[in-house]
Amino acid sequence: MSLVVVGLSHRSAPVGVLEQAAVSVADAGKVLGQLLEREHVAEALLLSTCNRVEIYAVVGTFHGGLADITDVLAHQSATALDELSEHLYVHYGPAGVEHLFSVAAGLDSMVVGEPQILGQLRTAYAGAEQAGTIGRTLHEVVQQALRVGKRVHTETGIDAAGASVVSEALAAAAVALTDTDADLDAAGPEDAGLAAAGLVGRRALVLGAGSLGGLAAARLRRAGVAQIVVANRTHHSAARLAALCEAEGILAHAVGLESVSAVLPAVDVVICCTGASHAMLSVEQITEARGHRRLVVCDLGLPRNVEPGVGKLPGVTLLDLTTVARRLEQRGTASAALSAARRLVAEEVRAYLVAQRTVEVIPTVAALRRRAAEVVDAELLRLDGRLPGLDAAVRHELARTVHRVVDKLLHTPTVRIKQLAEAGGGQAYADALRELFELDPQAAAAIAATGRTDFSADFAADFSGAG
Repeated sequence: MSLVVVGLSHRSAPVGVLEQAAVSVADAGKVLGQLLEREHVAEALLLSTCNRVEIYAVVGTFHGGLADITDVLAHQSATALDELSEHLYVHYGPAGVEHLFSVAAGLDSMVVGEPQILGQLRTAYAGAEQAGTIGRTLHEVVQQALRVGKRVHTETGIDAAGASVVSEALAAAAVALTDTDADLDAAGPEDAGLAAAGLVGRRALVLGAGSLGGLAAARLRRAGVAQIVVANRTHHSAARLAALCEAEGILAHAVGLESVSAVLPAVDVVICCTGASHAMLSVEQITEARGHRRLVVCDLGLPRNVEPGVGKLPGVTLLDLTTVARRLEQRGTASAALSAARRLVAEEVRAYLVAQRTVEVIPTVAALRRRAAEVVDAELLRLDGRLPGLDAAVRHELARTVHRVVDKLLHTPTVRIKQLAEAGGGQAYADALRELFELDPQAAAAIAATGRTDFSADFAADFSGAG
C-alpha cells in the first residue's frame, strides 16, 4: 500500500475549473464513500479549499488507484476526464509525502506561508475520520504533516513571507476605494498594510461566518473599519461573529441572508466567503441596492459567490481569486524565511521516509527474534526432560547464557538491516530474512497489523542505536 495524491490547485487550473471540481462540506462524506467503494483505494482524505481540491489516498496499485480517484473526481465535477486531466497533478509515494508536508507548511498556498491551511487540513482529517476513511497510514502521515506545518510557522517566521488571501483581497480593496485608477494587479509597499487610508472609517459586509469570514472580520477590525455587518445562512453563527467584533470595540451586528439587499446601500466593501454552490450576489441585486455609493466586492468563494457581471457595473470593483493570484505573482516570494521553511520540510520528509523504511523491516526482524526465542525455549524444555534434577541456579544461568548467545548472533543483522532499510529497499531485505530463516510470512504480517513488536529490550536498543 502506498500514498498517492491527485489534485488540482491555483497553480494548475483556472478558477473556473476549480469551481467545477470544488466539493462542499455537505458532499465531502459522499465523495469519500465513493472512493472507498473502489477496488484499489484503501484509505482516503479530501482537502477542498478555495485554492485546491486534493485527494490523499492509500492505494494497492498506482495505476489502479489513479484510475479510481480520477474517475471519482471527474464524476463529482461533471467534467470529462480528458478535460479534467489537463489540470491534474499526481504525486506518488515519497513525492506524495513531500507534497503533503509542503501544503501543511503553507509552501504551496496562493499566499505563501498563510496559516489557514493547517486548520483546513485538520478539518479535512476530522471529516475523513468521521466518514471512516482514515486508516493507520493516513493517520500517521497527516499527523506528521500537521506537526511539520506547526513547526515551520513557529521556527521560520514564514508567516511574514505573505499575508492571507483575505489580507491580499482587502489590500486591493483599500486601494480601489482610494484610487479608482489604481492597478489592482500590482502589489507595492503602499498597500502592503491594507492602505490605512482606504479602509479606516468604512463600513463592511461580511457574507459568510465560517473560518474565512472570521478571518475577514479580524482583518477589517485591524484596518480600522467603523462598522461590520455579518450575514450568514444560520443567524447563530453570524451573531457569534458579530459579538466577537463588538468585544474588540467595533460596531457590529448580524443579519440573515434575506436582509443583504437592505444592507448593501450603506456599505463600502463586501467580502463574500460562503460555501454556497451558487452565486449569493447577483448583478440585479447590486444594481438595485447600491445607489450612488462606490462599492468594492471581494469574492473569495469557490465556487464563486458573486456573478461575474457585477464587476462591469459602474462604480463597482469586483476582486476575486484570480485578482489575488495576479497580485501575488507580481510580488514574488523569495525570502530567507521561505528558504528556511523549505529546508525544514525537506529534513522532515527525509526523517519520515527513513522511519517508514525502518518500520517495513521491524515486523520481520521481530518475527525472527520471536522464532529464536521459541527455539531457545524448546531446547530448555528438552534439557529439563533430560536432566530433571538440574540445580535451579545452574538451570537459570544456562538459560541466560543461551539467550545472550542468541542476542549477540542477531545483533549484527538487526543493526545492519536497519541501516540497509534506511537507504531504501528495506522490504527486499525483509524478504531475504524470511527466506533464509524460513519464517512464516503470516507471523510478520500479524505483527505489522497490530502495530506492536514484542521483541526484547536488546532488539529495541539495536534499532534505536543503529546508524
